[in-house]
Amino acid sequence: MNTAERGAFGIPDSSDTVALRVVDPAALPTVPGQRAPQPEEAAPAPAQKPGRDRYLDLLRALALVRVVVYHNFSWTWLPIVFPSMGVMFALAGSLMARSLNRPALSVIRGRLRRLLPPMWLFGAVVVPLMLLEGWRPDPHHHPNWWWADLAYWVLPLSEPPFGATLHTFGGHLPSSWAEQISVPLWYLRAYLWYVLLSPLMLKAMRKQPWVTLLVPIALAFLVNSGLVDQSGRLMEAVTDFTTFGSCWLLGMAHQEGLLRKIPQYVVPSLAPLVLMFGYWWLMRSPVDNPRTGHDLEAVPVAQAIWSFGAVLLLLHLSPSWERWPKPLERFNGVISLLNSRAVTVYLWHSFALVLTEPLIDPLWSNSFFYDHAQWLLASQWTPLVIAVPLICLAILLFGWIEDVAAKRRPRLFPYPRRAKGVRGR
Repeated sequence: MNTAERGAFGIPDSSDTVALRVVDPAALPTVPGQRAPQPEEAAPAPAQKPGRDRYLDLLRALALVRVVVYHNFSWTWLPIVFPSMGVMFALAGSLMARSLNRPALSVIRGRLRRLLPPMWLFGAVVVPLMLLEGWRPDPHHHPNWWWADLAYWVLPLSEPPFGATLHTFGGHLPSSWAEQISVPLWYLRAYLWYVLLSPLMLKAMRKQPWVTLLVPIALAFLVNSGLVDQSGRLMEAVTDFTTFGSCWLLGMAHQEGLLRKIPQYVVPSLAPLVLMFGYWWLMRSPVDNPRTGHDLEAVPVAQAIWSFGAVLLLLHLSPSWERWPKPLERFNGVISLLNSRAVTVYLWHSFALVLTEPLIDPLWSNSFFYDHAQWLLASQWTPLVIAVPLICLAILLFGWIEDVAAKRRPRLFPYPRRAKGVRGR
């Protein structure tokens, strides 16, 4: 029974409870030379492990859903409505700050243990498929050294290499299928660097909170000013770090209780101004694709500012739920599943979306679908509907690695079971 379910039960008080008479040991007669019996000292209550913060679980689940929907529809307004990447980095920063009460090296080792095995399993599937479909040494590298880049599939200090244009499995997939599948890998690279630098970031934030919070945004302005050459693997990591570093630090500040020291009226007054500035910066930036308009995820400075303002507001509103509010209880299963398989869903959702194309294309040759359901085959919702069961299949096939990485008993589909005797409305 989970924390929320345990909290739903209680033992009612009874007015018929029989009062037991307790004899005071000090009142008992004593024998000369014999030590009077002493009352037993109360054993200290065992320290209870704090329950999950359901509000943070909800934010993480919403962030994952938004990422999947965005990669399916490419709606440029979605990152503005809910900046998923900033939220995910903020939640990870909060967890990292809480863990750093222990020795830093053990915490970093534990985080890497949770992060790397799911990526290794992902690479064990994707890399052979790329080699099978014609992935060969990069002409910009010496042939004998190109294979060294495969080390980034082991430790993603830089983005793991992939084939930008490959064979298409007999025409069933687009030539850019490997690039589409590898989209989530940048997040793992950025996450790894944040984890490695977290002890220094937390120490700096405790000394100079607001200065430290604003340093990544200031660096984002510098890196994207045109004065710095952004080419190369190192600058890719630097760009990600400056874009979402303030969100990671906001998560740390939230965990440390620094945000609660701010007067209640400051954040609701300041955050909208930050969002307005980020939106203005986005609107003044050049548009890469006139058909889609301004895309927040294509403008690092605007994304850094907007994500900072949105995360600041979301963490300020944090109600710290130990139990679900009544309207959200029905979603406990889905939210718990997404949180326990967050890395699996994030890594494999692009793979699932790519596989929807060879599943939908043959239906155009079917006379029934061609005559009566062309609208269904052409709809952008159809790939999403097909991708959802494929993501569930990925959870079944590959999700268990997250349990192994966390030293838990492996489970195929960790959907929480309802406690006996509890019936949903």
